[in-house]
Amino acid sequence: MKRAYELTVVFRIDPNEQIMKDSIAQVKNWVETDGLGVVNKIDETHWGRRRLAYEVDGQKEGYYVLMYLDLESAGVAELERNLNLAANVLRYLLIRPD
Repeated sequence: MKRAYELTVVFRIDPNEQIMKDSIAQVKNWVETDGLGVVNKIDETHWGRRRLAYEVDGQKEGYYVLMYLDLESAGVAELERNLNLAANVLRYLLIRPD
């Protein structure tokens, strides 16, 4: 059974905008791999580039993206593993909204 999730990802800032779009597409691909989930909406215009509260890996700014997902419980662990291993992801937060 798929459940609704909200995924907020903070990406490493890159001067090449295409690399940022590829990073977002890569996360979307991880969610939709093997039919375990669906990305309903990607909201990158509201957050975008912001100053971090503290430095993370020498970065003072990050690019914030909010994604609304429907995801199987089996896909959660795999998605978190991929996000932890991704070099361009500084931080992420995956929650189930009430």
